[in-house]
Amino acid sequence: MTKKRSALAVLSLIAATCLSACATLPANEPRSPHDPFERWNRGVYHFNDVLDRHVAKPVARTYVRVVPHPLRRGVSNFFANLETPTVMINDALQGQFRSAANDLGRFLLDSTVGLGGLLDPATQIGMDRNDADFGETLGVWGLHSGPFLELPLLGPSDMRDAPGRVVDAYTNPTTYIPDTNVTYALTGVNLVRLRASLLPLDATVKNAFDPYAFLRNAYLEHRAYMISQVKSGGSP
Repeated sequence: MTKKRSALAVLSLIAATCLSACATLPANEPRSPHDPFERWNRGVYHFNDVLDRHVAKPVARTYVRVVPHPLRRGVSNFFANLETPTVMINDALQGQFRSAANDLGRFLLDSTVGLGGLLDPATQIGMDRNDADFGETLGVWGLHSGPFLELPLLGPSDMRDAPGRVVDAYTNPTTYIPDTNVTYALTGVNLVRLRASLLPLDATVKNAFDPYAFLRNAYLEHRAYMISQVKSGGSP
């Protein structure tokens, strides 16, 4: 009951923060047809940005400063390996069976010879790392992305990709770890790692005339490109 009340309190705080910031839109700026919920999305973006500037970014900078590069690379390899089953399954669902077989080989090799994924011998022998998820799979199947969505804590998404993240969670091995404390710890480390990987892009986003619109358009264009590559028979 305590956990449920805590979660409800956090969600209420997020909603209140977003609602308080969703009333302002840039003047004289054309509305995007892909963003009918822009007023709400900007409120969520404001919440995410405040949390990022005061929590996520400082933690990520400390991580980069304190943790040696070889160890950070090992952490990145480890989490990339955990994501491989998700990629493999979606490769198969997209009809990319050669890529799926490649990913299966990667997962087996990196999980054993690579010491649980800390090392990446698969890449060293020429087994490319692919990238696929269920939102992309739905796009390959022909489902339209729908309106853009800025998700609390998670950032840019859309009406197709948001539920796809839920499906992907069930194909990630960390979902089935019985000890929730271990799951939370792994999730926390992975979030710090992901934020640290985005630090080089901070200056670009900061210098954008409208950072929200810049990130929204970049996300939508990137997702459209990934899906078009799969449909054309290329590598995403």
